Amino acid sequence: MLMDHLPTLANLAEVLGAVTILGGAIFAIIQIREVRAQRRETVTIELSRAFQSPALIEAIERIRDLPDHVSAEDLRARGPEYERLAIMITTHYETIGFMVFRRVASYEIVRELTGGLAVVMFRKLDRWLDTVRAEQNQSSWGEWYHWLAEQLMKDGEHKEANPAYERYADWRPSGP
Repeated sequence: MLMDHLPTLANLAEVLGAVTILGGAIFAIIQIREVRAQRRETVTIELSRAFQSPALIEAIERIRDLPDHVSAEDLRARGPEYERLAIMITTHYETIGFMVFRRVASYEIVRELTGGLAVVMFRKLDRWLDTVRAEQNQSSWGEWYHWLAEQLMKDGEHKEANPAYERYADWRPSGP
């Protein structure tokens, strides 16, 4: 009697095995998406924290007051701390640029969080950066910051013409 049902039981076992494998694959895909979302949230929080650093705030504050496209000579004439501040800003955005390129950090989040500031700082430091590259004979120095600034400048005209306080003026929080 059991022998009569063996083919049916074997087919049922195959179907259950396939369903189990398919269920495992679906679960794995959902887990991978969840891990990626958590990673992006973590990166966003860490980027936000980085901008709260007193040292970075001071660097931005002091470099902001420089003329656009300041030469290395003019920057260095203000004292060695100005070059240290320029290096701090460059390495900060260098890391962010690389993280965006590797898709560890979302370009959209970086653009909204610091796009305008990154472009302003780059506009201040671009000539100095070119000089440092030439002096060090290292064209890759600050490369990811340069790349990020160029990407942000491509998007910048629209954003500058329509900043967040205007784009999202009608925004309201959802929920209770």
